[in-house]
Amino acid sequence: MGNIEEKIRSFIAENILFSDNGYPHADDTSFLEEGIVDSMGIMELVMFVDESFGITVEDEELVPDNFDSVSRLAAYIRQKSSA
Repeated sequence: MGNIEEKIRSFIAENILFSDNGYPHADDTSFLEEGIVDSMGIMELVMFVDESFGITVEDEELVPDNFDSVSRLAAYIRQKSSA
């Protein structure tokens, strides 16, 4: 089934970067600073988190601390999953 980071990297590579070569960045690379994900991409990530992990993202949780890198998103998913 793979770990959370792998799922995030695969989703971004296939659905946002449209890459067959995987996710080419480090897990702590900023999505926004590097132009990896734009505002529409963030909304795709929100839907991905909901559909893949059963987590409802609240409006106040849509902040860079939660959605600005593979590492941050994985930490957010783990935190919400254990809540």
